[in-house]
Amino acid sequence: MKVIFHKDFYQSYTSDPAAEEGRMEAVVQTIGPHVRFIDAQSASADDIAAAHTERHIRHVHDIGLHGIASLAAGGAIQAATAGMAEPCFGLIRPPGHHASSDSSWGFCYYNNMAIAILHLKKKGVINTAFILDFDLHYGDGTVNIMGNKEYVTILNPDRNDRNSYLKEVLNTLERCTADIIGISAGFDNHQQDWGGLLATEDYREMGRAVRQAAIRNKGGCFAILEGGYNHRVLGQNVLALIDGLSEG
Repeated sequence: MKVIFHKDFYQSYTSDPAAEEGRMEAVVQTIGPHVRFIDAQSASADDIAAAHTERHIRHVHDIGLHGIASLAAGGAIQAATAGMAEPCFGLIRPPGHHASSDSSWGFCYYNNMAIAILHLKKKGVINTAFILDFDLHYGDGTVNIMGNKEYVTILNPDRNDRNSYLKEVLNTLERCTADIIGISAGFDNHQQDWGGLLATEDYREMGRAVRQAAIRNKGGCFAILEGGYNHRVLGQNVLALIDGLSEG
């Protein structure tokens, strides 16, 4: 599978857990033998402006994070574009699902998923989109930007029981009819991460279900990294998702 990445994502650009040193290295070391890395390219000003206000973009510039944040957004666009032909994973950071049009929090600056979906829609590549956000935390920024768009459906699973959680995801994907399925892939709900709920095999199962839905819909699918902070298990969880997307 193609994985969108850039060496600049190794930078510890802030002191938050998403930017922690060694996080990207842990993933690259695990998935490296199984994937083909493609260099990320920065998103254009127009693509970022499609999701964010001028004031917010100026703020990200002022705090010195526009370069790395625009590179992550561009990587998401590349993953989504490639995903129309075959599953693709964007190993990017900073994450994005807490970035709204005019504000952001939770280690996020630009909303990578929203920017990617808006890019595909503007180019006429898709008519409909489905976003699965299985991060531990509710993707409020994605909902704020994309939730009122009639062509977009968003699922943020909200179950405290592992089996119920998976049932909700799988049942929803069985009904999905979108041209593109994008996964906001946060792995912090893993049993050995902050959430303590999901097993590594669950990411493989969700990835497989996404791929099967994409095949059924004659559409595409992709995933981009959001959360996940236990370096000891993060790489295996990413690999499980990649395997599932490849198996479907």
